[in-house]
Amino acid sequence: MQAITVHDRAAGASGLALTELPYPHAAENDVVVRVHAAGFTRGELSWPATWTDRAGRDRTPSVPGHELSGVVAELGYGTTGLTVGQRVFGLADWTRDGSLAEYTAVEARNLAPLPADIDHTVAAALPISGLTAWQGLFDHGRLTTGQTVLIHGAAGGVGSIAVQLAREVGARVIATGRSADRATALGLGADVFVDLERDRLEDTEEVDVLFDVIGGEILDRSAALVRPGGTLVTAAAPPTVRPENGRAVFFVVEPDRHVLADLARRVREGRLKPTVNEVRPLAEAPVAFAPGRPRPGRTIIRVVPDGDPAA
Repeated sequence: MQAITVHDRAAGASGLALTELPYPHAAENDVVVRVHAAGFTRGELSWPATWTDRAGRDRTPSVPGHELSGVVAELGYGTTGLTVGQRVFGLADWTRDGSLAEYTAVEARNLAPLPADIDHTVAAALPISGLTAWQGLFDHGRLTTGQTVLIHGAAGGVGSIAVQLAREVGARVIATGRSADRATALGLGADVFVDLERDRLEDTEEVDVLFDVIGGEILDRSAALVRPGGTLVTAAAPPTVRPENGRAVFFVVEPDRHVLADLARRVREGRLKPTVNEVRPLAEAPVAFAPGRPRPGRTIIRVVPDGDPAA
């Protein structure tokens, strides 16, 4: 099968290449998925799990990408709850070969059924962005109706979903981003937009929950905006500055089949729309990884081309 692989940690995105790999083995409780569309995170080439397995052993050449949407091609021994030919989407394991391949082996518990009326490209944009937004707002931030939440990077893959989820729960939403992100953030339902290039972040009102995916200086300056008893939640890095009278939480997204199913239901009902700005074929994945000015939404890799009988 064809897959995107990387051999050299120091090479970064320039070390990615389209190569031939053996068909994956389905271990106990695994499924092999024929990948139709895949998502990735540019920063994952710096993650230790990209280069080693769970025991810390080198596993290069590695296949990056952890979000996928496709069809079950094979069941491993003992696998239940899914069937061959079923449409699914979800997260590939962090320490195993990922989704930028024609086939990948995934733990069955990391996948959710995909309704027939949701396109694979849309579904591949949901797992990391959707689960990160949900877990950050509700599991860790405990956001409820009537509270105020500030969402950094509101036009990005995670932030755009977080804005929509927070708005639907009845929260007041303050969105941040670059000047060019204003229309996108307000169009998603944000009540207020703070331009990080022109406005003073410190002039923003206090909030009950602050959700960050940027890190760095922005994260440090954000702690002062959390009102007493509030929560700062970040998926970027452990915070070095904490709210004076509030909680600070750093988390790494976890698979959750039930939340994935809920997100898919919201997409079907028109209550949630992942922002996809670009779709590229598998051969162009190395180009998509290359550093550049961030754009709103996600870049998705279409592994099975439109028009293919299997698509």
